[in-house]
Amino acid sequence: MTQSSTAADGPASALRRYPPRSAVIGWIFFDWAAQPYFTLITTFVFAPYFATHVAADPATGQAMWGYATASAGLIIALMSPVLGAIADASGRRKPWIAAFGALLVIGASLLWIGRPGDQAVILPLLIAFGIATIGVEFATVFNNAMMPTLVPPERIGRLSGTGWATGYIGGIFSLILVLGFLAANPENGRTLFGFTPLFGLDPVTHEGDRITGPLTGLWFIIFVLPMFLLTPDYKAKLPVRTAVRQGLRELRETLASLPGNRQMATFLIANMVYTDALVALFAFGGIYAAGTFGWHTIQIGLFGILLAISGTFGAFIGGKLDDRLGPKKVIAGSMLILLLAIIFILSIDRDRLFFVIAVAPPVAGNGLFGAPAEKAYVVLGALIGMAAGPLQAASRTLLIRLAPHDRITQYFGLFALSGKVTSFMAPLAVSLVTGYTMSQKAGMAVLIVFFTAGLVLLARVREPDRVS
Repeated sequence: MTQSSTAADGPASALRRYPPRSAVIGWIFFDWAAQPYFTLITTFVFAPYFATHVAADPATGQAMWGYATASAGLIIALMSPVLGAIADASGRRKPWIAAFGALLVIGASLLWIGRPGDQAVILPLLIAFGIATIGVEFATVFNNAMMPTLVPPERIGRLSGTGWATGYIGGIFSLILVLGFLAANPENGRTLFGFTPLFGLDPVTHEGDRITGPLTGLWFIIFVLPMFLLTPDYKAKLPVRTAVRQGLRELRETLASLPGNRQMATFLIANMVYTDALVALFAFGGIYAAGTFGWHTIQIGLFGILLAISGTFGAFIGGKLDDRLGPKKVIAGSMLILLLAIIFILSIDRDRLFFVIAVAPPVAGNGLFGAPAEKAYVVLGALIGMAAGPLQAASRTLLIRLAPHDRITQYFGLFALSGKVTSFMAPLAVSLVTGYTMSQKAGMAVLIVFFTAGLVLLARVREPDRVS
């Protein structure tokens, strides 16, 4: 049984039919499949492990990770709109998702080579990270472009929010798996649940941290299958060679028309700025905690679980608010919360709150998050999680409302371009300031400028009327 609704991109009298619920569920599973890459690799386990155990010191590790993130972002920025235009012309999405999903699996699996203290593996490790990042980001572009064919326009916000929330839940389960059964404290050789690591993983050489790469690849292979099996793809429209020529021509036309489409152009610039800041915030959040509080994998992983739980609720609530209030208000509210959270994070040190209140520093044996500064950081992390999901979900909803549906992948390519064309800027700025000052706090302060600029630009975007 299919849903039907008046088409948003055709005559008012046209009746558009939508696929069954199973197709929507299959599409949502892509977020579940991809999220562990961001949860385990870029944020809570592998990135902090790299900075604190592979690199010479946390500040150097933060800078090097930032350079790798920036390099991958530049490649994604240059290629996203081109590939999107070609995909729109050819009509297919799944072959692109499969190809870039393969890059994700290969690159993530190679992270296993990241042995602690081995300087020789740093360059190949960062290259593998870049390959995996390119794969997951491009696959996401083409998965996002399937949304308008799945539900009526008035349900896009809820679909987007549900996808993000489901992804967060997948991230939670992957973190629980790693912390509870795979990654152990090197001091006692036990996981969070008190077990010795499965498969004989060695805590001394941090095999429990390194296994997150192959685990992420295997997780993606298993859980992306429902999307391939249940969610219908567009029909092929043109042969590949013809699609390349037509896609590039349409891309040139779209880029030429952007100056005359002020709302879309302003939104893409705003997205460019605040997405850049969000990528850097997640890329360095775990690294910052590791350097400031000396957290290891279990503490950072638990922090990630708490953040993901709050993000799950935030994405569900944000999806409903998106349909009720519109995506622009959801984006603006999320950015305000993130701005306040960053300011408060910068006011926290090991032995100080809000710049001036002296507190007891973390002490070994005081339990998880025993110090006041650690508790405050956890609360602020929950706020970041609560705001990040709605920000990202509502952004792709607003893009769908602004873009013509016959070029939706091309515009999602431009959306990815706007999120990546300067995505090297915030990580690069954080890395440069961190490297120059040798202060993680000074590097993180750069993000205030990016979020403020994004909020100012978003205020100039007029949200289109919704079609019901």
